Amino acid sequence: MPVQAPYFDALGERNGEVDLPSAIFEEKPNVPVMHQAYLRQLANGRQGTASTKTRATVRGGGAKPYRQKGTGRARHGSTREPSMKGGANVFGPRPRDYSQKMPKQMRRLALRSALSQKAIEERIRVIETFVFDEPKTSQAQELMDAIGFDSTTLVVLPAPNYTVSRSFENLGHAKIVLARNLNLRDIFSHTYLLLSKDAIELLEENFSPRGKEAEE
Repeated sequence: MPVQAPYFDALGERNGEVDLPSAIFEEKPNVPVMHQAYLRQLANGRQGTASTKTRATVRGGGAKPYRQKGTGRARHGSTREPSMKGGANVFGPRPRDYSQKMPKQMRRLALRSALSQKAIEERIRVIETFVFDEPKTSQAQELMDAIGFDSTTLVVLPAPNYTVSRSFENLGHAKIVLARNLNLRDIFSHTYLLLSKDAIELLEENFSPRGKEAEE
């Protein structure tokens, strides 16, 4: 039996169920791959620009602060050595690349696993289309209430839509994302998925086991 999700019209009225593509939503969730892909996404989002100065780059400290012997103090050759106040940093952060590589097939598997898990938990809703004559937050909230969302929701669109995006952007519990940009972090950080009907075909095209390669 195919995986199904509640189907709603543009006004939030329920019109039965809609079948979800088995190639995307019937994947056995692979937790290790999802975990690896999630950490990869977090790592790739790091700038890696943190930097501290070493003894070679810190300013000042050219003269010996006091004579070598006879003061009763420890021997120091510079006021900028690591043990002195205002001195250099020994093992501080340096600019580096945190990005991680992961095969495309594994990335697709991770995304299918996350979507399938949402389907298992019955957290997916499908809407026929969005009808907004003008950007209006109250109309977006009314639609969310009509569908019955009681927690954070990720709204998946097939293509950029200025009116819809502006309508949802002031809702703290909702976020707009394009189907081709769907990612694990957004899926994991939102309880529900609201899929535009036209976005489902794009998900199958981009994230099926072979994706666009299957058509060639």
